[in-house]
Amino acid sequence: MISRNLPIINELGLHARAATKLAALAGRYESSIKTGITYPLVDAKSIMSLLLLAASKGTELIFEFDGPDEAEACQSITDLLADYFGEGQ
Repeated sequence: MISRNLPIINELGLHARAATKLAALAGRYESSIKTGITYPLVDAKSIMSLLLLAASKGTELIFEFDGPDEAEACQSITDLLADYFGEGQ
């Protein structure tokens, strides 16, 4: 299992479009991907669960990756958040 804390750096936080991108990316992997601000973590493959986090800019999310492609999933999600969910800011 890989555990990593990742900040939300885009201006709008984890809003609907960003949550959709994150859930879609997480859904590509066989590994379990959980996230949240505190425990218990929620399923990162669920858009509704992500939206309920109400993570604004500056929020640090805990991510846990567990499964056969966990390293690849971790890197992809780290890259997505670092790229402002592809929104440029």
